[in-house]
Amino acid sequence: MPALACLETAVPPGYGFAWDGSLPLQGAFPCGTPVTPTIPNAHDVHSSWSTDLSAALYKIDGWGAPYFTVNDAGNMSVRSFGSATLPYQEIDLMKVVKKASDPKSLGGLGLQLPIIIRFPDVLKNRLESLHSAFHFAIQSNGFDSHYQGVYPVKCNQDRYIVEDIVEFGSPFRFGLEAGSKPELLLAMSSLTRGNPDALLICNGYKDVEYVSLALMGRALDLNTVIVLEQEEELDTVVETSLKLGIRPVIGLRAKLRTKHSGHFGSTSGEKGKFGLTTAQILSVANKLQKLDMLDCLQLLHFHIGSQIPSTVLLADGVTEAAQIYCELARLGAGMRVIDIGGGLGIDYDGSHSSCSDMSVGYGLDEYASTVVRAIQFACDRKHVRHPIICSESGRALVSHHSVLIFEAVSSTAFDPGALGQNIAYVLDALEDDALADYRNLTAAAMRSEYETCILCADQLKRRCVEQFKDGLLGLEHLAAVDALCDLVAREITTSDAVRTYHVNLSIFTSIPDFWAIGQLFPIVPIHRLDQRPSVNGILSDLTCDSDGKLDSFIGGRKSLPLHEFSSGGGYYLGMFLGGAYQEALGGLHNLFGGPSVVRVEKSDGPHSFAVTRALPGPSCADVLRAMQHEPELMFESLKRRAEEYAHSDGEAITCGLARAFNSMPYLVHDSGDDVMAAETDGIASAGGSDDDDVEWEFMRCLSF
Repeated sequence: MPALACLETAVPPGYGFAWDGSLPLQGAFPCGTPVTPTIPNAHDVHSSWSTDLSAALYKIDGWGAPYFTVNDAGNMSVRSFGSATLPYQEIDLMKVVKKASDPKSLGGLGLQLPIIIRFPDVLKNRLESLHSAFHFAIQSNGFDSHYQGVYPVKCNQDRYIVEDIVEFGSPFRFGLEAGSKPELLLAMSSLTRGNPDALLICNGYKDVEYVSLALMGRALDLNTVIVLEQEEELDTVVETSLKLGIRPVIGLRAKLRTKHSGHFGSTSGEKGKFGLTTAQILSVANKLQKLDMLDCLQLLHFHIGSQIPSTVLLADGVTEAAQIYCELARLGAGMRVIDIGGGLGIDYDGSHSSCSDMSVGYGLDEYASTVVRAIQFACDRKHVRHPIICSESGRALVSHHSVLIFEAVSSTAFDPGALGQNIAYVLDALEDDALADYRNLTAAAMRSEYETCILCADQLKRRCVEQFKDGLLGLEHLAAVDALCDLVAREITTSDAVRTYHVNLSIFTSIPDFWAIGQLFPIVPIHRLDQRPSVNGILSDLTCDSDGKLDSFIGGRKSLPLHEFSSGGGYYLGMFLGGAYQEALGGLHNLFGGPSVVRVEKSDGPHSFAVTRALPGPSCADVLRAMQHEPELMFESLKRRAEEYAHSDGEAITCGLARAFNSMPYLVHDSGDDVMAAETDGIASAGGSDDDDVEWEFMRCLSF
């Protein structure tokens, strides 16, 4: 490397630090040969880079098509209508963030980051694309029935998402799937405004109350199907239906022998969590026949596993299930529907690979064609009427429509000042062994033996740490040695200069699948994509937990290409494809609540979008209340304490406490006057008053 090679001409021994007792500038060595900078200057950043290179670097065209792209301004854009989106209809994400986060005095909404941006037009396009794929497969193969899917609400139970799916899916008889009593209640309520033929699939463990609710759904003219997950549930269904006088429609979940390998296949195969074996299926059919209720058995359900990687595995599982369906029809059951469950995967890493949990090797059209052909082949051979095809596609429907935006607020960086002004001061304090390591290090540098340099630097650091533990080195000495060794690693580039970016986010709250199961999501800067990223970074969140960091990224990377912080404003990143599961799974680790949420639709306005709904994230009072604390009583207790002990400052402290209870748990990043204006505007809007005593409005609202 240039920095080390230049030492060959140096007369004094050493690694370029002990020439005259002063420290050279970073990247320059005493022989006069400058080090080639690793960070391009401002001109190079723009002239030698392009948005196409950023798209390739972050694999945006792989995982993002057809909904996400990079525009000419270097910002991420959303194509709400997929491939049918016209250039002028694209929505610039940075403009949405600005609209959401700018103070109201500047025309914004005054929302605090992090923020989830929902695009219902994308959700509608996903639903239409899924139905279109099955419709085309059915028409082209001469299949004599139709497709009508259901959305499993466990993927994201947000009210407006469920309502959107019911509304957008009404022309296609699209329904809902529930797996618990609360989910069943919300599904029943939502489907009162849906298509009357839409299915309401009732999965999960069931008690008498659950079964009663489902039967009430039939009394309310909802197309409710109770799916048996275990054989003993049949008795509950039969007894409850007789008590209520409501004849049930029954389905059963088959435990297939086809097994999906990998994490997402843990519920498949003969040892899966749910489902009936072939012997149990026959037992259920026999019991229903004796009760003269075999006509009630109308649906077969199975689930190979989420993120089915290939259509080969899909075809194998569907073929097995179709044979069971045909056999039940032969036995006299009133079979009408085959529910292929979930499993329609999405490509998180853009690799289009069938060998990874993070990707799939097919698209919607191939998925639908595989399902239709496998069912049709089995039914035609057994002369069984073609069934209605139902799928429980959740991940594939809602993942794309939601983008999590968060801000990096600081980063770690190498500080040459840590070496101090005189390296000789450090050398004088070293014991003989450590001093020998230093000399070996400088000698290796003179010979351009870079691997030896790293070994010597590591050994020097270890010896100095031991000296420090023994009380023989001061804190200044240890800091200087650390900086010296870091500089060696940086110049030789063996450390790849990975930097930690601190982000205003809780991974446990907003990206729990990353922590829990190692699920990777595309994470990309949403601006400055016309500039060359010059830093490799990992992301560290706000939580007091060592697992609160993102250090694995799509493409097998252990760091993410990022840009240097600029003085002109914040640095914004987006996590994409996170619309499924993350919000429902997120907890309250460190009492960080959920992000703010905005709903954005396409419009004909100057910015091509309109914010149709905005919801601030939970306040400190909200998250405390969720954990059984009582913020009102807490505030009153602290207020009395302030009045008793603070005296002249009591009023100001009380105002500050009230403001804290009503603020979001996340950082308010002060990046200039705009942020201060946003804070002031946020206080006014929250308290409902614009006067100078707005803090008292906070207290008044809190006490109600």
